Amino acid sequence: MDLIICFIVTFLLLILSVYKGIFVAYPLIIGLILFFAAAVKRGYPVKAVLIMAYKGGKKSVLVIKIFVLIGAITAVWMASGTVSAIVYYEIKLLRPNIFILCAFLISSFVSLLIGTSFGTVGTVGIALIVIARSGGVNIAATSGAIIAGAYFGDRCSPMSSSASLVAYITETDIYDNIKNMFKSCIVPFFISVIFYAVISQIFPLHKSSSAINDEILKAFSVNIVVLLPALVIIIFSLFKVNVKVSMLISIITAFLLSVIVQHNTIVNSMKYIILGYSMDKTNPLYSIIKGGGVISMLKTSLVVFISSAFSGIFEETGMLNIIENITYKANSRYKLFRNMVITGILSSAFGCSQAIAVILTHMLNKKAYEKNKMNNEALAVDLENTAIIICALIPWNIALLLPIVNLGADASCTPYLFYLYILPIFNLLFLKFKSKQKYFFCKHYT
Repeated sequence: MDLIICFIVTFLLLILSVYKGIFVAYPLIIGLILFFAAAVKRGYPVKAVLIMAYKGGKKSVLVIKIFVLIGAITAVWMASGTVSAIVYYEIKLLRPNIFILCAFLISSFVSLLIGTSFGTVGTVGIALIVIARSGGVNIAATSGAIIAGAYFGDRCSPMSSSASLVAYITETDIYDNIKNMFKSCIVPFFISVIFYAVISQIFPLHKSSSAINDEILKAFSVNIVVLLPALVIIIFSLFKVNVKVSMLISIITAFLLSVIVQHNTIVNSMKYIILGYSMDKTNPLYSIIKGGGVISMLKTSLVVFISSAFSGIFEETGMLNIIENITYKANSRYKLFRNMVITGILSSAFGCSQAIAVILTHMLNKKAYEKNKMNNEALAVDLENTAIIICALIPWNIALLLPIVNLGADASCTPYLFYLYILPIFNLLFLKFKSKQKYFFCKHYT
């Protein structure tokens, strides 16, 4: 009973924090205290529970280092003009009669380059929504296409913090995971392209706008050279260079471009890396091209640390054994993935953040994968195809709420998050079909 109360109180506090704009770490800390008390009530010494929480949190330190690099690289890419150049060239590719499809494809490409859904929504996403508003395009459909595309790269970019988190907790290589993720998303991606092409015909762009690109040209020197930091990430990922090394070299490249090409001072460029990039408030691009910085990742890092502390207590005390015992019964690839989908939905709804959902979903299913002798690569790709993207389908989860707020949209965009629906559904049906095929073969040919 005490566990049910702890879950309900924590869940309600998380929901309240999301809707009131309160930093999610505060209700998480309260929840951690509640579960700490529950563990002590069950007979575990206070010191032992503290050690459990500390050990769980400590496991997140390696991935937090990646987060710090991501914060730095986001800001310095903005200072160097890399993000502006990506926005500039992508907007030039827009076609009025397939605007929503273009919004999906552009968001997918940019998110693949910069590795962050929030960063994608905050740059090209805002630019696209401004064009949609001025051109009379349905805002819900446009927002859905942008957010769906943003999570394409958030899921499978070497610069993605969520991909790094999954690789870390599953003890897998991020580049091997990315290869597997692309394999499992090819068909869903092309089905999504057809969907957004059809929606584009229903909601066409009546009037295009080049105002944003005009402002970019005024504020930045835009040319092929400023794309070098992005090319570094792409080329190094092809050669499977350690992601931290490739990020560091990209940061150095972007820093040099910021000083030499964009004429920012060395001091200001360093400040951007630490505090985040910002422009003069009078600049029309002020609200579009801004953010990043090491400081910006501290909150995310704290959430991951607390989430890991939760998992430390849950794992050592066996508080979630009831759920684990249910998932443990899975005896096929299809049932493993089905359970991953269900626990992904529950943890996304409960955790209100991607990090918590991933850590909880992994913890509740990993023993079942081990029992069925499934390798960690399979576990990693299943996490990416469930917990990572399901979060963005839950209206009160930060993964969806924050992009909606940034785009000035609302929950009406949810039906248009088609790619996020079709990816787990397709993989679930595919595995179901394979399991039936295997059963038919065994029955008739053995």
